[in-house]
Amino acid sequence: MIRIAVIDDHDIVRKGLIAYLETEDGFDVIGQASSGREGVKLVLTEKPDVVLMDLIMEDGTGIEATKEIIKAGSATKIIILTSFYDDEQVFPALEAGAFSYMLKTSTAEQIAESIRKAAKGETVMEAAVAAKVMNSFRQKKQLLHDHLTEREFEVLCCIGKGMTNQEIADKLYIGIKTVKTHVSNTLAKLQVNDRTQAAVYVHQNKLLKY
Repeated sequence: MIRIAVIDDHDIVRKGLIAYLETEDGFDVIGQASSGREGVKLVLTEKPDVVLMDLIMEDGTGIEATKEIIKAGSATKIIILTSFYDDEQVFPALEAGAFSYMLKTSTAEQIAESIRKAAKGETVMEAAVAAKVMNSFRQKKQLLHDHLTEREFEVLCCIGKGMTNQEIADKLYIGIKTVKTHVSNTLAKLQVNDRTQAAVYVHQNKLLKY
């Protein structure tokens, strides 16, 4: 039996969720709360397996409540169930320790399934939320040298080989002033102060294999 708590300040939403969940086999709704502060007390006292947590509430947001619950060492899996999925809500909620993130536009069946999966340790993300998370991951994975132009990348590799500006100019068949411009732009994009740091960056990221 999965023990569930519902925390939402909208009375009709909360009661509607509970009415549906109580019809599902294997679910036991052990409590409800209409504010973040009440929700924290409920979870820490009753220790449900899974919580459906609204985000925007009076007397403490869902993010604040999630932080408190996680900080207290609770093993309860927190599923955010909200109408909001902008960056200002999604990432703070996940960083606070939310286990899954669902939207109130989800079907009752989808919400029930997210509860079952959470109880088994499986995370569920609404498609729109998952897309945000993946985009953020890709952006964080992008390296500084990915922002270089093709010519700037060539110049960087030459720096990594210890070549002087004149040697770079001769190798790439460009003028010395052009080389200096590329070097300056490259250092700025890599956020380093000098050629030595740029060379270190090249070797740390194993760029010379290209």
